[in-house]
Amino acid sequence: MNSERVAAKYNGWASLFTLVLIVLASIGGGVGGSFLGGGGGVALTIICAIILIIAGVCFNGLFRVEPNQGMVLLLLGNYKGTARDAGFWWVNPLYTKKKLSLRSRSVDGEKLKVNDKRGNPVEISVVIVWKVMDTAQACFDVDDYVKFVMVQAESAVRHLASSYVYDNAEEDEPTLRSATPQVSEALKEQIQERVQAAGVLIQEARINHLAYAPEIAGAMLQRQQAEAIIAARQKIVDGAVGMVQMALNRLKEDGVLELDEERKANMVSNLMVVLCAEKATQPIINAGSLY
Repeated sequence: MNSERVAAKYNGWASLFTLVLIVLASIGGGVGGSFLGGGGGVALTIICAIILIIAGVCFNGLFRVEPNQGMVLLLLGNYKGTARDAGFWWVNPLYTKKKLSLRSRSVDGEKLKVNDKRGNPVEISVVIVWKVMDTAQACFDVDDYVKFVMVQAESAVRHLASSYVYDNAEEDEPTLRSATPQVSEALKEQIQERVQAAGVLIQEARINHLAYAPEIAGAMLQRQQAEAIIAARQKIVDGAVGMVQMALNRLKEDGVLELDEERKANMVSNLMVVLCAEKATQPIINAGSLY
């Protein structure tokens, strides 16, 4: 495994100024040699021409580094370091330079069809925010670090989905829908573990789409609706029982009406029908006896 190190570099403006002076001096020397003539003049012209060629080659060592950018430097296949400091620099002109962005990148993954912990097919996609931390690892330890991150992220998403149920779990069991912070943190850790070899830091990972697969979506929707109706009915019944109990206690405490067990049961039945009915009840008025 490679490790990033700082490359030796020099101020680009000072180097540019020096190279320009060398070029001007070489041109002047060559012109002067042509005027001198003879063997000395020819030798001077040749020397100045060689210096001019070398200076021209040295211009290839000038480069700039933008903020949040890294320049990986190689010499004949050997890693010589990375320049991260923003500015204008000069290095050995024989170095090969490879530019890498160190900025944060946001990737919206494709929708994947996976099976949750119970085997139900679900559609899931995630958003990942990542950046390169070690340029040497990103360049030399993996073939294509961007593609590597995408493939490993997909693998982590599939593993995550199979570790949780979509919904309706057992008591205190986290689900993909309800335990969003926990699931996001687990997803981030799993992706980070997989992309460590590429020198990449996962800054954030979260689910941005989660749904049952189309083939079971209708059946699951019906089940959710049934569960919602049952929960609503349970709340209505609990409230109705409390109101009936309160009514009976008030009648007894205020001495408004003395009810035997049979009349009390009849009254409870009527009140429960009124309170739990979906539609407004129609009262029946007894114009005769109490019975």
